[in-house]
Amino acid sequence: MMTKKETASTNFSKYIKWFWITILGGVASVILLFLFASWGLFGTLPSFEELENPEHNLATEVISIDGKTLGKYFKENRTPVKYKDLPKNLIKALIATEDERFYEHSGVDFKATARAIAKLGKGGGGSTITQQFAKLLVHGEGSKNIVQRVFQKFQEYVVAVRLERQYTKQEILTMYLNKYDFLNLAVGIRSASRIYFGKEPIDLTVSESAMLVGMLKNASYYNPLRRAELVRKRRNVVLNQMYRNNFISEKLKDSLKQKDLELNVNRESHSDGKATYFREYLRDFMKTWIKNNPKPDGTDYNLHRDGLKIYVTLDSRMQQHAEEAMAEHMSNLQRVFDKEQKRNKTAPFYDIDKKQIATTIEQAMKRSNRWRRMKNNGASEKEIKASFEEKTDMKVFSWKGDIDTIMSPKDSILYYKQFLRAGLLSVEPESGHVKAWVGGVNYKHFQFDAVKQQKRQVGSTFKPFVYATAINQLNLSPCAKFPNTLYTIPKEKYAMPEDWTPKNATDDYGGELTLKEALAGSVNVVTAKLIDMVHPKNVASLAYRAGITSKIPEVPAIALGSVDLSLFEMVGAYATFANKGLRVEPMMILKIEDKNGTVLQQFTPNSKEVLSEESAYVIINLLEGVTQSGSGIRLRSRWAKYPQDVATGYPYQFTNAIAGKTGTTQNQSDGWFMGIVPNLATGVWVGGEDRATHFAGITFGQGATMALPIWALYYKKLYADPKLNVSLEEFDKPENLSIEIDCSKTGETEEDLENSIDEDPEF
Repeated sequence: MMTKKETASTNFSKYIKWFWITILGGVASVILLFLFASWGLFGTLPSFEELENPEHNLATEVISIDGKTLGKYFKENRTPVKYKDLPKNLIKALIATEDERFYEHSGVDFKATARAIAKLGKGGGGSTITQQFAKLLVHGEGSKNIVQRVFQKFQEYVVAVRLERQYTKQEILTMYLNKYDFLNLAVGIRSASRIYFGKEPIDLTVSESAMLVGMLKNASYYNPLRRAELVRKRRNVVLNQMYRNNFISEKLKDSLKQKDLELNVNRESHSDGKATYFREYLRDFMKTWIKNNPKPDGTDYNLHRDGLKIYVTLDSRMQQHAEEAMAEHMSNLQRVFDKEQKRNKTAPFYDIDKKQIATTIEQAMKRSNRWRRMKNNGASEKEIKASFEEKTDMKVFSWKGDIDTIMSPKDSILYYKQFLRAGLLSVEPESGHVKAWVGGVNYKHFQFDAVKQQKRQVGSTFKPFVYATAINQLNLSPCAKFPNTLYTIPKEKYAMPEDWTPKNATDDYGGELTLKEALAGSVNVVTAKLIDMVHPKNVASLAYRAGITSKIPEVPAIALGSVDLSLFEMVGAYATFANKGLRVEPMMILKIEDKNGTVLQQFTPNSKEVLSEESAYVIINLLEGVTQSGSGIRLRSRWAKYPQDVATGYPYQFTNAIAGKTGTTQNQSDGWFMGIVPNLATGVWVGGEDRATHFAGITFGQGATMALPIWALYYKKLYADPKLNVSLEEFDKPENLSIEIDCSKTGETEEDLENSIDEDPEF
């Protein structure tokens, strides 16, 4: 029988034994858990290759010639930045709030973990920044199931240690900030900085950095677009932490805590931002480029995941000015058009009956995504048409902002057809660089591109090609005189169905006109005489050489612009006149790089001589006459006839050399203005989606009223920014010019010409 002393000793030994079994068993269990986690038994871990290169799903970036991001193509809107591009206040805010001992641990802070366990998380979490990054790499937000979360923690520990072995502290901070999803399409710190504050990360203030760091706790909960006050309080917590760690002074902390968030939201969806129409054109271009330019391993690049950088010729400042100019004029022009339509029983159409209107609407229905989607899903035509009659909630465009309304899809088609459309393209003649591309008034609601996709009748803007052919072939002078009388071309000469006798738009005849006067006044009978002298085939040939790619019928009627061409073709061809007769093919892309900065392709423009320098200068001289004494005279005006003119930037009062040409097609369906200064050619088109949508009369329907003001407002903005270096100089005159260009004036004053244009005092 054991004594009490022996029994106590035996029990103590048992306690010691079980104590060590428990301790060692616990340690062994933890070690096993780490081993199991490292072996992937709790779930797949990132591979060595993934840890070597954790940057994936990178957005492709479109970068302007002045170094600004115009837009992105992405699965995740993430464009990584380097550590040197992060402001110090952002790094300090991150460390002060998320991991004060970041520079002291090796991925796992056991002291912080023990504190978190002891206080059940009430004293702050135990995860280091490295663990938080590991969490994003392994499983994102993590499981809400406690058991699963424990296993995931061990996975995070393993990955965190691996990360610390492979990367520096700076690299881990940078990768974490590049990886985190700040919501609202803001994946990574650069996108977040641009979307929430409209700036690059390096320019973030202390307050802005604190807000973004505050979002790291839970971006969905601390969403500044939904819970601004809650986010402001969270930002202030970060500011307190920065003060606690001696990163900012108490005075600065107290001052910043009083401030609002001061958001400057710049969304980066595919339908937002600058140059949306150009970016859509570029997307299609890149699809073809990718097919023809595989990676070194033979696989295809992914536009939305491989982080390509596309450097383009567009200038973000000029693009901004162009978009603003279009919005300013078109919002006003639309108001005038809407007022006119109140008196139109078939609004917004003219020239067609109810049956034709119904056909137009049905054709639009069949072109819609709804029709295609339902047809692909097996719906009958009757079912599809019925769906267009059902009223539904929708957001529609207006010049005062999008409107939430209830409308049937069929009614929405008619609603959108009432809006006038527009396009603008700007090209640098010498380099061929496209500097601004505005394909419409609002890409989100009007996605058809008026720059390259659309082709419309060009009206009198085609006449310079007739004049250029005559000057180039016949060495004619701008001072050469032609009778202002009706001119008939017999049908037999060009195998036409009938004789062709065009009339002047003003029905004004008699006397003689110089070529300069005839082009300035857009006199049809003189143009008809010229095309008969040189033959339509030769005019078409010159236009092709100048850059027109669309088919041009070899008939006399092309002299008056009966051919359908794109704005892209027209501006490129006009640029040839400004570039001394040398055609430089418009180019939009400078180079394409991969995510590492390796140049995959550089682009250079093609060029060829179209006209002699002398002939090109003579055409420029003729086109200058249009803005000096013709339909473009309002560019020179020193006075405004009506108060509304002032509101739209009129009078424009340009005094520099401008070569230009207006164009107006039949029934005022299309208004054009092509305007050139020595180093920038710009074309503008305005009209309805359908040719039956137009102004009733010439007052507002002419190119000088519809399109020219956009050009003028745009160039006003360009000249207000001297850094853009848009020319105010004269066009270069060739030495030893053999063609006489000094013609006598018509005697008509600027005021006479302005008063000859019938205008509505309410415009």
